[in-house]
Amino acid sequence: MFRQIDHAAADQDELSLNSEEGDIATVCIAAVAEMRVGKLLEAQLRCRRALETHAEEPELLHLMALIYLQAAEFDYVVEWASRAIRKDPRPSYLKTLGTALLRLGRQEEAVLVFDKAVQLKPDDADLWQHLGNTLLQTRRLGEALLCFQHAVKLNPADADAAYKAGLLLKEEGRVDEALVYLDRSAEARPDHAPTFALRGFVRASLKQYEQAIGDFELAIRLDPEHAQACSNLGNALKALGHPERALVWYDRSLALKPDIANATNRALTLTELGRFLEAEAAYRYAMSIDAQNPSLVWNHALLQLLRGDFEAGWRGREARWNVPEFAKDYPMLVTPMWTGEAAVAGKTVVICQTEGVGDAIQFVRYIPMLAARGARIILVVDQGLCPLLSGLAGVSHCLPKTQRTVIPPFDLHIAIDSLPFAFGTQLDSIPLGKNYLPPPEPHLVQAWEDRLGLHEKMRVGLVWSGNPKHGNDRNRSVPLRLLSGLLNVDALFVSLQKNPRPEDAETLREREEIVDHTALLTDFAETAALVSCLDLVVTVDTSVAHLAGALGRPTWILLPYAPDWRWLLGREDSPWYPTVRLFRQTETREYDSVIERVRRELSAMAEKWKHAADQYK
Repeated sequence: MFRQIDHAAADQDELSLNSEEGDIATVCIAAVAEMRVGKLLEAQLRCRRALETHAEEPELLHLMALIYLQAAEFDYVVEWASRAIRKDPRPSYLKTLGTALLRLGRQEEAVLVFDKAVQLKPDDADLWQHLGNTLLQTRRLGEALLCFQHAVKLNPADADAAYKAGLLLKEEGRVDEALVYLDRSAEARPDHAPTFALRGFVRASLKQYEQAIGDFELAIRLDPEHAQACSNLGNALKALGHPERALVWYDRSLALKPDIANATNRALTLTELGRFLEAEAAYRYAMSIDAQNPSLVWNHALLQLLRGDFEAGWRGREARWNVPEFAKDYPMLVTPMWTGEAAVAGKTVVICQTEGVGDAIQFVRYIPMLAARGARIILVVDQGLCPLLSGLAGVSHCLPKTQRTVIPPFDLHIAIDSLPFAFGTQLDSIPLGKNYLPPPEPHLVQAWEDRLGLHEKMRVGLVWSGNPKHGNDRNRSVPLRLLSGLLNVDALFVSLQKNPRPEDAETLREREEIVDHTALLTDFAETAALVSCLDLVVTVDTSVAHLAGALGRPTWILLPYAPDWRWLLGREDSPWYPTVRLFRQTETREYDSVIERVRRELSAMAEKWKHAADQYK
């Protein structure tokens, strides 16, 4: 408002300073001076006296609108500004009218007014920004973005327009473009904490965590009470593997703003640090903020499962259907969801994969149990699983989970990872965890035997990394070079690692001890056939761990300090897979001692295998 008044006072064109209207200009200058010091009544009286002799003078009509704008009498602003515009539709008059309409909640009318203003003065960056702000309020985000971008084009130093362009681009997921505008905003307005907080978020989205940390720290220096910057600083530190430092910032964020996101972050971090009792207390605190938050309930359920509380864990895990990131991956099925109560005899039940391949392999063990109740099963899973699972007992159709898949008529449906809940699974009632998958095709097995050659050494399959997009990838995956000590053992090492990362691919090329036929692993039926030819699989927590365990092959799994829920706590065996051994970290992100233990035990096992093989020669 004051900027508008100053602009009106300073713009000689708008004050109409010419020989014929000198008196009007004098009135305007004097009235604006009175407005600046809050003497609105005096300014209004001065203007009204001038209107007695110049009743249709648009400059005076607009001045009355500005006086009422400063007094927050917006209906009167609309009245006086409209009169001025009817006499002379100047962009500045339209700007005043649009501002008043916005204050009155008449956004659509304001859009039309500001649109007319930019048409009259298309090189005015300020008008484009006002139009953008108005479109923003009407949720016409794409049009608002174009306005802010155009404002920045006209005036590269317009920090506010650059900030809002960056914000909208971030919301659209166009983070690279957002960063360009936020750089401009930061340069033009280096004391604006929200700009640095937002740029930090964008940089973190681009995995530029070090730069993001610098932005968050600067935002906090500028605004020590910026709770979101504190929380996001914690997120960036956690992403770089510093959960202890992250926890400090989550605590500070919670002290500033006790919201559910900060409380959940704190509980998750305590879980990652292996401080499970504190994590449980943190979840209880978060529940006091919002006990119904589905993300919170779901994350808490994972801790409950990890600690062996299956009854509460399975129940809480069902809250994921109210978490958007999970619900979007489940087909929109109109028939009822089966939750374990309804009779299924004579019914067709669709069982759909909703999470990872490992989850699907782990939970298909329940399908024969459902089929034994008389259900006809249609299984919908990742395409790579179909050749393996199509022969599963009880499955009438195994369909790929694609947009094009047409599911035959059915009566009920359930997500594959909801089956433990539906069957009321407890630790002592986990179904058979060995050899429940269809046996690999003999011709595939023979082909792999031929490729591997004479079985003169113990055959050991290796997997060292999982999906890089997995939320816990930095803790569960290891670089191949860390396993180099294992390769000194007298054994034949076989890579089961699909899509190795660039660093690992280079190491793999350098290590001739590892046989790599992974280009031939076109689906999980092929992988199962290869695994069946091996004496041992050594793997991090990936789908291959589940596959090998489900096939009943001896499997050693390297686990992070805070493992996935299914591996529980404080045990070397798994109730899910009897042939699995668990090698756990004893402290966060420290795999060296784990791998050394594996090396020693593997060496002893290889010697025993060689000795046994020699006995049969």
